[in-house]
Amino acid sequence: MTLFTGLSAFPLTPADEGGQLKPELLQRFLERIVATGVDSIGLLGSTGGYAYLTPEERKRTLWAAVECVAGQTPLIVSVGALTTDIAEELARDARKAGVDGLVLAPMSYQPLTEEEVFRHFESVAVAGELPLCIYNNPGTTKFTFSPNLIARLAELPNVTAVKMPLPADGDYSGEMERLRAMTSEGFDIGYSGDWGAKDALLAGGACWYSVVAGLLPEPALALTRAAQAGNAAEAERIDHAFTPLWELFREFGSFRVMFVIAEILGFRSITPPRPILALEPAYRKRVESALRPLIQVAG
Repeated sequence: MTLFTGLSAFPLTPADEGGQLKPELLQRFLERIVATGVDSIGLLGSTGGYAYLTPEERKRTLWAAVECVAGQTPLIVSVGALTTDIAEELARDARKAGVDGLVLAPMSYQPLTEEEVFRHFESVAVAGELPLCIYNNPGTTKFTFSPNLIARLAELPNVTAVKMPLPADGDYSGEMERLRAMTSEGFDIGYSGDWGAKDALLAGGACWYSVVAGLLPEPALALTRAAQAGNAAEAERIDHAFTPLWELFREFGSFRVMFVIAEILGFRSITPPRPILALEPAYRKRVESALRPLIQVAG
């Protein structure tokens, strides 16, 4: 397996009411993920709220994670930022800390052109000197990578994978076939969007970049391994247990729901960064109910 394959678990970045990192709690999250045996950890992803953190806060998070994880589970870190200079700095920080790879999304306030995105990735890939995964996340960045742009970026040194959104038409196989025809052998095509993970993996997707694995790594890994083995019936059974949680993710956004899950699992209360609001307490029972069948899978 290569770096951007299998199950990549993306934990929350826990902070206090003043927005300061809780390093001990982050390390508790990471220790649970490592113990499960996932294939990689995705630090400071969308689930980790990287867009809401200063470069200094991200650096503190990075070093707290490296201290906990180094040498146990491959660590990949998001280095997306509004400016190329800051993204380059974050990439260099990640390399100095000893992480294994980078994930980059084209954050922006002004809409970006394809040429601007290409040059941004080119600069960050050079600065980081690490395997880099393209993060195609139009739901948040409002930028959609064309197949031609992905193919062009895949020719750059260090750019070795892409993290795709779920295809609107559900045609994972067709999309992957088209991208593989345009990129070199060994370029990994994975997916985010947890409720589509089963179908993406069964269709041959290289990686599930998983929100839920940040707090529920055991059932997420069970689903991943069943799909990787081509056991469609077992993957369907496990995915069915996830269905109530997938519905909550789609209704409220996985980011908000994950904070409720953390509280239910007994971690100290943490809240999303403002202006994101925590879910109303009335929804807690729905989340608790959605977790019950997953405890059986984990057991």
